Amino acid sequence: MALKGRALYDFRSENKEEISIHQDEDLVIFSETSLDGWLQGQNSRGETGLFPASYVEIIRSGPNSNHADYSSSPGSLGTQVSSYDVTSPSRSGGGSGFLSHQGSFEEDDDDDWDDWDDGCTVVEEPRAGGLGTNGHPPLNLSYPGAYPSQHMAFRPKPALERQDSLASAKRGSVVGRNLNRFSCFVRSGVEAFILGDVPMMAKIAETYSIEMGPRGPQWKANPHPFACSVEDPTKQTKFKGIKSYISYKLTPTHAGSPVYRRYKHFDWLYNRLLHKFTVISVPHLPEKQATGRFEEDFIEKRKRRLILWMDHMTSHPVLSQYEGFQHFLSCLDDKQWKMGKRRAEKDEMVGASFLLTFQIPTEHQDLQDVEDRVDTFKAFSKKMDDSVLQLSTVASELVRKHVGGFRKEFQKLGNAFQAVSHAFQMDPPFSSEALNSAISHTGRTYEAVGEMFAEQPKNDLFQMLDTLSLYQGLLSNFPDIIHLQKGAFAKVKESQRMSDEGRMEQDEADGIRRRCRVVGFALQAEMNHFHQRRELDFKHMMQNYLRQQILFYQRGTMQHLFPGLEVQRQATDPRTLVAPSWRGHPEVTRYLNSPATALHILSRLGPQCIPESFLLHRGKAKGKKDGGGLAHRPRSPGPTCSWPASL
Repeated sequence: MALKGRALYDFRSENKEEISIHQDEDLVIFSETSLDGWLQGQNSRGETGLFPASYVEIIRSGPNSNHADYSSSPGSLGTQVSSYDVTSPSRSGGGSGFLSHQGSFEEDDDDDWDDWDDGCTVVEEPRAGGLGTNGHPPLNLSYPGAYPSQHMAFRPKPALERQDSLASAKRGSVVGRNLNRFSCFVRSGVEAFILGDVPMMAKIAETYSIEMGPRGPQWKANPHPFACSVEDPTKQTKFKGIKSYISYKLTPTHAGSPVYRRYKHFDWLYNRLLHKFTVISVPHLPEKQATGRFEEDFIEKRKRRLILWMDHMTSHPVLSQYEGFQHFLSCLDDKQWKMGKRRAEKDEMVGASFLLTFQIPTEHQDLQDVEDRVDTFKAFSKKMDDSVLQLSTVASELVRKHVGGFRKEFQKLGNAFQAVSHAFQMDPPFSSEALNSAISHTGRTYEAVGEMFAEQPKNDLFQMLDTLSLYQGLLSNFPDIIHLQKGAFAKVKESQRMSDEGRMEQDEADGIRRRCRVVGFALQAEMNHFHQRRELDFKHMMQNYLRQQILFYQRGTMQHLFPGLEVQRQATDPRTLVAPSWRGHPEVTRYLNSPATALHILSRLGPQCIPESFLLHRGKAKGKKDGGGLAHRPRSPGPTCSWPASL
């Protein structure tokens, strides 16, 4: 029996099984019997899921209605199962809800653009006692600007068991259902879809096709591909400056004008995506922030990560075609925004019904081969998750050294050289101006090198950490998605066994196998897309990191050893450096006559970049033995020479 309730405190959801509630919000509670301190119900926005029992009060009707019941009594799993009827397909989708809550959309008209997140946003917490989905803590402190989690760490977690056990009690010839009704296999609606409990729609407005590619099933490409830029984060105010927020300018290539969105709008879209696309790895949004939301470093970091998030969204053949996403990118009018928002929240093609939108190939796939392929990807994703975490930890530590230890040590060394130079100047008759100047210049050089080290992470390590953070989120989604496929395989095996025993019609077993193929094709297509994006993203990440490292050491060498030369990036190609003519430069000539390191650098540039004075010097020494050696090589053809990208 459904009960009415009211939220006593704010609660922010951390995974797909939970929903957010706000203080004094009216709730619908499906049963007052709690499960490990959690209740299941529906909030005023129509979202269905779990929330802490101690955070709500149950409003009783009747003679004792004035008594507030703070429900927190634990219940057993067995009693909890009997309290829910999950056979209805409308109850399997996360966003559709268990009951029709009349007026829920009319009551939140002002919530579309309000500031409920301005004063209560918090840092996202690690899942399940600090452990990520794959068994290790997610990286929160990636580099300066990320703040450690400090809120709501004490909250209990629901017992969401990950297992594929079949129910021992079966109704007639129907395949048994999982006793754990909070399993993601059940709550996502995949179980209902596999068992044929999802009614076919008379008209399906959206379809997503899967086709066979060179590496197996893949999503059919978006017929109208596009990109979208995220730029110009601007602090804005409302209510005469009482409320402040940051808006981002989004400019999709297929729309005529830009739109401006706040982070809360990204958050709304992200939750819609989670409720709808059950078998797709939706990229995680950048973390929320409790304090320092308007600091420049945090705003810049969030902008970079939103750019990566948007790039992944627009490149996904399915997510990029979602009507809610298109509405998010194109709607300019407040009234139209609210109408589109409600339309997305009332979307019936979510959860189990979303699986009806797939059009799969006719090619036969052996389910055992599919299961083996899924197991291989499961092992791969676990290993990749571990290695990405390791690289993130090492890179974060290197950032701290760059901005702290490296800068400090180089500056200490520079100050020490400066002190020696000042000491040598205290007895003028015996001081050497040239020596003092050289030592002083060396000190200033090391101080500048320290500052270069402190600024360098902005050019390479930050971008690397942003990409790694995106893939940590993507990888954390796959265990639940793979669990859906494993549950489908278990149902197929069970149905075949029951068919062999004569307890199920063969047509019914074939229907379960056919629907399992749909889930299998969808998962393989998502795995294929993940690998394609992984190759592109990590190639770009490594190229950018190595290129910026090369530029860093080139700038350090040329700008500080040869202060008269200005090394700058060529506007047409950021991978190429251009330096003025070397000929006749006294500092270069003196330096090149002795250190082998400088000769090595210049030899990589090519003979046309070596100073003429050095060529003549080498030619006199070796001309008789090897026919002139370097003296016979061509001179520099122009005033500048280009640095090859291979250096």
